[in-house]
Amino acid sequence: MTDRPRQGHDRTDPGLDAIMSERRQLINLAYRMLGSLAEAEDAVQETYTRWYAMTPRQRGAIESPGAWLTTVASRICLNLLSSARVRRETYVGEWIPEPLPERTEWTSGRPGAATLDPADRVTLDESLNLAFLVVLEQMTPAERVAFILHDVFCHPFAEVAEIVGRTPAACRQLASSARRRVRAAQPSATPAAQPDRVVRAFKRAWEAKDIAALIRLLDPDATATADGGGLAVTFPRPIEGGEQIAHTWAELAHRIPDDLVLLERTVNGQPGLVAEQDGAIVTVYAFQVTGDRIKHIWVIRNPEKLRTWTTGSGAPWRRVPGHGPRRSDG
Repeated sequence: MTDRPRQGHDRTDPGLDAIMSERRQLINLAYRMLGSLAEAEDAVQETYTRWYAMTPRQRGAIESPGAWLTTVASRICLNLLSSARVRRETYVGEWIPEPLPERTEWTSGRPGAATLDPADRVTLDESLNLAFLVVLEQMTPAERVAFILHDVFCHPFAEVAEIVGRTPAACRQLASSARRRVRAAQPSATPAAQPDRVVRAFKRAWEAKDIAALIRLLDPDATATADGGGLAVTFPRPIEGGEQIAHTWAELAHRIPDDLVLLERTVNGQPGLVAEQDGAIVTVYAFQVTGDRIKHIWVIRNPEKLRTWTTGSGAPWRRVPGHGPRRSDG
């Protein structure tokens, strides 16, 4: 995002810090609604532009600036979601939400918010992982906004109704429908998974070109989806079946250039992998692990979705001893 909005206000405005302190919360909200950090930043920038387009008297008359900013940002996101559906119809290949590196500011939660009911609501950690964001993409714009505002950020349906432009009862139905989609996409109960170990084992089997080991690590019904956006070469359609994925990844291993290294990284709060070449991240791999097997792999190669991985953001590199070429720790 660009620098703080400056148009139409005095830099000595005593309310400036309070207004700008809402930015992190708004980015968290908008990213979950849009699945794109770039679009989320644009939506938040537009929200602040509208705030400072008002006169000081108009701003002073707003009882809760935070609530006003949330309402405006949510409405902007709702409009963007509607137009995004049209844009994604012409998108080259599969569209996957923009992955995020490990950054503590992406964790959400409102101070003083009520404790979530685990029987009805998705935990805040789950609301950031890529598997959850992919499910959100299947919702209508109104479902997505109502669900995120109520189930993730704990806004009452009366407030959601004002934002979505429907009755509280209608918003309750929207959130309920969205909740059913989330539950339907959740894997069946399995023994506690250790996704970091599974992803690490997958990395080692991939580097060893060990097809048998890859098959053991993949669910028989696993799928792999790639997003190159027409800007990077990748497989155009999802690959279905663990065995087929294993053979594809083994074939890819034979094509990996000597200057490319696979590294373990956190992707949207979950263990993942990245491919680095000539000092730049060229691919991000996100995984959904069920039990001790991989159920889904998402491969993001669209360079426009990898900008946060190449601008100094995220956690330090993590190297696994004994595997692949090395980079200096500088």
